Amino acid sequence: MQIGMALILGLIQGLTEFLPVSSTAHLVLFPWALGWNDPLLDSLDFDVALHIGTLVAVLIYFREDWVKLISAFFSSIRKKKADNPYERLVWLILFATIPAGVIGLKFQHQVEHAFRSPLLIAAALAGVGVVMIFAERSLLRRPRSLSDMNVKDALIIGFAQASAIVPGVSRSGSTIIAGLFTGFSRDEAARFSFLLSTPIIAGASILKFKHLLHGFLNGEAATLSVGIIASAVSGYLAIAFLISWVKRNPLNVFAYYRIALAVGIAALYLAK
Repeated sequence: MQIGMALILGLIQGLTEFLPVSSTAHLVLFPWALGWNDPLLDSLDFDVALHIGTLVAVLIYFREDWVKLISAFFSSIRKKKADNPYERLVWLILFATIPAGVIGLKFQHQVEHAFRSPLLIAAALAGVGVVMIFAERSLLRRPRSLSDMNVKDALIIGFAQASAIVPGVSRSGSTIIAGLFTGFSRDEAARFSFLLSTPIIAGASILKFKHLLHGFLNGEAATLSVGIIASAVSGYLAIAFLISWVKRNPLNVFAYYRIALAVGIAALYLAK
């Protein structure tokens, strides 16, 4: 039973980490709605396992980009300037990572616990859904590309990513919305969003890796491994799907899903 729940939660984590619908909200609300109560699946050990899986997904999907970005980082250090697109992009990603890194380290634990109420999560889901619809309407006829991005743009998107510590906001949703408001095309905003997620997911996984090791050493290797594999596979598929979707379609379907889910959560909460 625990393995089956780990598989389901791993699939949910991978899909909702990269689709703009909030992974935290789904991982909090799904067990609540079904009445699941398992200490391991609600532990930091399992949480780290799921994030390791999504890290694997984004690194594999963008492996060519990251090879170029890492090389560009060291070449820009050596030259003491960033004068090609990948050198500029890697520094913009680093600048954009700062707000989420600082705010996350300082406030993530308090915010996640303060906003675990289903009604508060529903409000965040619906609120960001409405903002997403307005962001779509702001899309320029000739949107900008990542080659036009500057430090101000990167910091705006970075602060948007930091807001995702509130359950229901969504890291990918908030950063793509910020990208649209700053004038970038959907596919460029989505690409930057996924590249930007990588250092944050990697940093959080490294800082908490001892918890994953603790779980493996305490006989939970099978459950944790299922969570890692499920979140990696579903995360990769979610990235591929969204990258393809935003090239031809607006984000409204995700906005409507968020609003409908929020209404359903509120109704279930009141019924309980």
